[in-house]
This record gives sequence, structure tokens and C-alpha cells, in this order.
Amino acid sequence: MPAKLDDIEWAIEFASSGLGDHEAYINLDTGEIYYVGDAVEEPIPDDLYESDKYLIFPSKQDLDLGKRLALSFIAESIPEKLEFGYDIFSRRGAYSKFKTLLESKGKLQSWYAYEEAALKRAIIQWCRDNEVEFDNGI
Repeated sequence: MPAKLDDIEWAIEFASSGLGDHEAYINLDTGEIYYVGDAVEEPIPDDLYESDKYLIFPSKQDLDLGKRLALSFIAESIPEKLEFGYDIFSRRGAYSKFKTLLESKGKLQSWYAYEEAALKRAIIQWCRDNEVEFDNGI
């Protein structure tokens, strides 16, 4: 049974939200999604970690949607700031500085749309690569 693409996206967001303590899995047979983390109180299947019918979701970093995507956006939308972008991402706190840069250039909303489109493409490709059935709601 296919999982909804929006649910898969949410699971990847969840897996990306922590420092290794947030995980999400999909049951490849049923499409059901399970969340594992400190604040999650829902039960998980007893065989979650042993059975190959469960697949762990990647994080956004695993899908290469971090630094590289941000730098691609800068190169496309404000190329004159690309060198500054490389400098931002060579230090701690890069993402907040990146967002400040975008805000100062009036590009923050464009970034969110760009990131969302890239995430959807990456999720669809990941699903296809891992034979995860999905319903994109069309």
C-alpha cells in the first residue's frame, strides 16, 4: 500500500530535526510510518530493527539538501554573493547567517520555494531508488 508523499516528506523532516535521536521508518508492505525519538510516545513494532520490511528514512543531509543546495540557490539567485556564501558555510551557525543574507536581498520566500521543490524531487527519487510506493495525491 503506498504512503502519501506528504507523509513521507514529514517523516524526512522529522528525521532531519534532531542530532541522531530522531528516526522515522516505513513499512514497505503497508506504507505505515513509525517515528522513534525522545518525545514520541507511539508504540513501534517489535521487529522494527530486525526486519527488512522496514526502511529508515534519510535526513535532508543524507539527500544532499543542505549546504550544496543553499550554495546552488545563491549561485542562481544572487551570484554576486556566492563567495560570501562559501564563507558563511565554512563556519558555525551557517544556516541562520544564510537566512539573514537572503532576507537582506528579499530572497527568503524564493529560497523556501526552491528548497521545497528540491525536497520533493529528492524524495521522489529516493522512493524510486528504494522501491517505496507513494501516492503523490494527483
